[in-house]
Amino acid sequence: MKYLFTLTFLVIQLASTVLSGALHLTKANFDTVLGSHELVILNFYADWCRFSNMLAPIFDEAADKIQAQFPGRAVLGKVDCETDSSISQRFAITKYPTIKVIKNGQVSKKEYRGQRSPEAFLQFATEELRDPVKIVEDFKEFANLDSTKRYVLGYFEDKNSSHYENYRKVSSVLKDDCIFLAGYGETVRMMHPPGSDIISFRPAKARSTEDDETFMGNMESLDELTTWAKERCVPMVREITFENAEELTEEGLPFLILFHDPDDNESVKKYYEVIQNELLEDKQNVNFLTADGNTFAHPLQHLGKSKKDLPLIAIDSFRHMYLFPDYKDIFVKGKLKAFLQDLYSGKLHREFHYGPDPSSSERPLIDGKVPETSSSRKPAKEKTTPPESTFKKLAPSKNRYTLLDKDEL
Repeated sequence: MKYLFTLTFLVIQLASTVLSGALHLTKANFDTVLGSHELVILNFYADWCRFSNMLAPIFDEAADKIQAQFPGRAVLGKVDCETDSSISQRFAITKYPTIKVIKNGQVSKKEYRGQRSPEAFLQFATEELRDPVKIVEDFKEFANLDSTKRYVLGYFEDKNSSHYENYRKVSSVLKDDCIFLAGYGETVRMMHPPGSDIISFRPAKARSTEDDETFMGNMESLDELTTWAKERCVPMVREITFENAEELTEEGLPFLILFHDPDDNESVKKYYEVIQNELLEDKQNVNFLTADGNTFAHPLQHLGKSKKDLPLIAIDSFRHMYLFPDYKDIFVKGKLKAFLQDLYSGKLHREFHYGPDPSSSERPLIDGKVPETSSSRKPAKEKTTPPESTFKKLAPSKNRYTLLDKDEL
């Protein structure tokens, strides 16, 4: 009897150890855990990192709180980057601890960088699991949409359906990129055939030339619906805000930015058209962005401009900023593309320092090519430096996990 009691106690103790705190993830269980929870918060750590060790008990306590609040929906997991290096490489982990967020199997564009406390983690999970779909009670709401915003619209027979559940899950992944509205029952009876649900995308009509589009795939497939919505909600031209600037800088691509007055939709639409028609092949090399010139007045000052000069276009290379000489030139085919090519070739940087390159006719040809020498260019009277990048200051701190940022822990 004593032996049985001792064995039972050990089993209970072992179960408690296994079930409490953050779940240890390995190659064996990683994909299963990610695929079976709406929200997974991952702590990538290293045993030798003292900041990882400082976070560990906090993260374990947060895991227990979140498990109690959202059983089966959310889980906090931890990955030992030394023993499971294949997982850390898959997520491009370069610093410890790094906290990644996965929603419905999709990696969030931004890491968790909130306060490191059990309460903060719980609050974050609560916000992430909140249903972002706005239920429309009056059909007239569909007719009064903001023409500067992107929408995904759902017309459902029944809210308690697998179609709506997948729609809700997609909205949780893309809630920062599109506004999700849904109606069901009698409210939207006229918008869909009996027994059939409809999901459609409505672009920002005032700022793009895109057309409305209806999802023609399988609503039972979460992956298919997610892919469709992501391709439409994350456009080629995105608006930069203080909220998403960090994740945009993390992508590591230079910015081509249209600064505009918030009420000026025509310049945004024209900018979008030029990029669609002339710059599609550059999408792997640069981020095409628009920016509210009132909100981002500071970069304008760096360029020697102000709100009265809007609209204007500039490149931020994360080292320097370069001003497109004349906004009206975007109407001249090839001008904006040539501006980008001058960034790639280094010409923008070179000419800022030394003045305009001489034309080919001013330099002799050698083997049919114009030589690139220091004597082939007339230096400016005084060497100048392009305005320093302002958007790189919105990127994550390289010292995030050093003593300089100890308050985050």
